[in-house]
Amino acid sequence: MSGGSVSTTYLELSQDDGAAHKFYEVAVDGPVVTVRYGRIGASGQTQITTFPSADKARAAAAKKVGEKVRKGYAPAVPGQRAPRAVTRRQVASAPSTARAVAPVLWRFGTGSAAFGIHVDDEHCWVGNQAGDVYTLDHDGRVLARFNLPDGVKCLVADDFWIYAGCDDGKVYDLSSKLPFAAYDIAADVDIFWLDIHEGVLDVSDRDGKLTVIDHEDEHQWSRRSQGDHAWMVRADDRAVYHGHHQGVTAYAPDGGGELWHTPTRGGVLFGWQEDDTVYAGTAHRVVQRLSKESGTIEATYACDSAVYSCATSPGGRFVFAGDAASSVYCFDQDGTRLWKLGTGGGSALSMQYRNERLYLVTTDGSLVCVDASEAAVSAAQQGTVPVARDVKLAEALPTYAPATTASAVSAVAQAPTGAIVVQCVQDSGRLRVHVVSEGYDSSWNVQFPRAIREPGARYVVDALHPAAGGFYRVRGDIRRLL
Repeated sequence: MSGGSVSTTYLELSQDDGAAHKFYEVAVDGPVVTVRYGRIGASGQTQITTFPSADKARAAAAKKVGEKVRKGYAPAVPGQRAPRAVTRRQVASAPSTARAVAPVLWRFGTGSAAFGIHVDDEHCWVGNQAGDVYTLDHDGRVLARFNLPDGVKCLVADDFWIYAGCDDGKVYDLSSKLPFAAYDIAADVDIFWLDIHEGVLDVSDRDGKLTVIDHEDEHQWSRRSQGDHAWMVRADDRAVYHGHHQGVTAYAPDGGGELWHTPTRGGVLFGWQEDDTVYAGTAHRVVQRLSKESGTIEATYACDSAVYSCATSPGGRFVFAGDAASSVYCFDQDGTRLWKLGTGGGSALSMQYRNERLYLVTTDGSLVCVDASEAAVSAAQQGTVPVARDVKLAEALPTYAPATTASAVSAVAQAPTGAIVVQCVQDSGRLRVHVVSEGYDSSWNVQFPRAIREPGARYVVDALHPAAGGFYRVRGDIRRLL
């Protein structure tokens, strides 16, 4: 600890396998204890607690430091360890060799290279390298913008919840108006892609490693696959499917035991899944469909250039692919190529099909809506396409930034009738959130943003949903109860 009126202890935990790369700092100034923690190289989060006396503050600080030391933290000098590495995906996009251009209905330019896409019943989501996530309706009208601190690697959905994986090492929950950092990934994990299933986060990285983190942002297990540059991870109840430059490896979700490994024709650049199959788009110009049960390759879909993205219609009836030469393909489920068309605006880095429309995120940073109906594609093959509408930003577009402190959350004087109340409590040295309202299991933890947790604080939430792992997930807005 340093001399003077303020005494400070700085600790770090950095493990060789990348499971942790974190710091923990405790400062005591009279009766006030300030705790700062997070990824090494980042500013982290801060919690301030005032105690009845300086003696009690010093005792509480010593207890916190002791708990961390027992968990493997050790004294360190701030700034000596390097912050996390970040790979900005560099991709080439050649002109299309297709004879015709796809029937594009509308196009929205995000202003920066974009990789993340998600389309649901109500909205289209797109995230770019500038940290912007936009929501649009299916007609291309821009509804809102989330401004995140760093580039968006990918957007994933887990039931109702929408998450953005960012280059700052955090995963943000975008399901309510105010985004929250839901997960904080170890600083030496160079994130390539992620998926979330039942609140469990699966991260694939540059080194070919798979890291699994639970709903309380705690490391569960990690495995290094046979190949590096792991651009694919998909998860369900039976396995986590990890795609890298040596193929696809399936791991058991509980413990990470290897279930099967299948070499693919070329390194995996993108992945998609249906109920019983996974699809791997590869650098060797193919999409391959693999059985989730055995890893057997069931079908191959041949393109004319490296495959940057792929998707399917429900049940895998049609398979779509986007290649490095600005073309998009449609195949029958058995591998028969039905059509190939130019995107008219760069290569598709991510895609999703919904209700006879194919949504693409392209290398020029655009979200593109393609009419993939049989009639529209047939007309396009004959050279007749609609005039694509360029979507413009609304002048008064609502913009939301992440909440980093409890004060950033709106407050209410009393809980509305029928509202659900949760409370932050100390539990075995950790700050947890439990339900106070009747009708819920008070022993279950609530998945809750760490940045706004304060001991003893109560919050009102719109709804709680039980997850398979025995915890609750918040749906809707969070308000602090005064």
